[in-house]
Amino acid sequence: MTQTMKRWTLDTIAVGAPLNLTETAVPTPARGEVLVRVKAASLNYRDKLVRETGMGLPIQFPFVPASDMAGVVEAVGDDVTRFSVGDRVISTFHPGWIDGKPLGDARNPPYKTLGGVYPGVLSEYIAMPQDWFVPAPKSLDYAEASTLPCAGLTAWFALVERGKVKPGDSVLVQGTGGVALFGLQIAAAQGAEVFVTSSGPEKLVRAKALGAHHGIDRNKSDWVEEVYRLTNDRGIDHIFEIAGGPNFAQSLKAVAPHGRISVIGVLEGFDITGPSAPLLLKSPVVQGIGVSHRRALEDFVHAVDNIGLKPVIDHRYALDEVPAAFDHLDRGPFGKIVIEL
Repeated sequence: MTQTMKRWTLDTIAVGAPLNLTETAVPTPARGEVLVRVKAASLNYRDKLVRETGMGLPIQFPFVPASDMAGVVEAVGDDVTRFSVGDRVISTFHPGWIDGKPLGDARNPPYKTLGGVYPGVLSEYIAMPQDWFVPAPKSLDYAEASTLPCAGLTAWFALVERGKVKPGDSVLVQGTGGVALFGLQIAAAQGAEVFVTSSGPEKLVRAKALGAHHGIDRNKSDWVEEVYRLTNDRGIDHIFEIAGGPNFAQSLKAVAPHGRISVIGVLEGFDITGPSAPLLLKSPVVQGIGVSHRRALEDFVHAVDNIGLKPVIDHRYALDEVPAAFDHLDRGPFGKIVIEL
């Protein structure tokens, strides 16, 4: 008798597209593949965009959403050498990108990810090539570990791999979503002075409890002017540009001369706009961050274990509560939303 499993699928792309809990056969790992029992999966804002717009990706239906998971190896195919049955693993966001420059070219930038071009992970079991996984952190449970592949790695790559953040640097994160809170915690662990902008005092109090030094309520004041005041006009060395769109202009004003702006989010639009004067006069580095490669994820996992970083999870949902989890994603969580299987 064939063993079956549950998985969530989409049959169409649209705002409010129905999420369907279906049953299918448990896959058998092919040569070079591992079969992983998914223990937890976390949602990213990108999962909302894929569900609602498709993001121009060649999506095949029925489509399994979500890219980030943690689980345990249940079986291995022939020629598998990286993992054994019983190993705890997490997924990589960009399958096949091991190190160095991403796969792709100027005409066709790389965006072959899980939960996009490749099927996602909202399933009780997945069978994928062994190179698409890394060992999970020893210090985190499955739910916590599932938050690392996209949000956590994005923050790590921006600040440490590319940004070379050091003690005494100033770091500003916009909002209190998954990437922002990872950025806050990583920056604080590196000895940086951390600034957080948010839309209310309650979230700022919670951000300070995680290690932020300054909280700026963007509903009460011009956050750029607050940055000038708090830094004696020096500005910020590293800015997480989460909003995108016209907000990029504000980041150009707030960044210190020869500082760095990591363009990460698109909450206010895909087309960033801003004045050329501060760009020319301050000469900041403006870097786009499209998550990162497997080697950086392995480095980040080691760092998580070494510094004791604990991801912030707003809520843990059960497998049959995935629609509610997506609704929560729409409302804007404090940290991450996780589905436990």
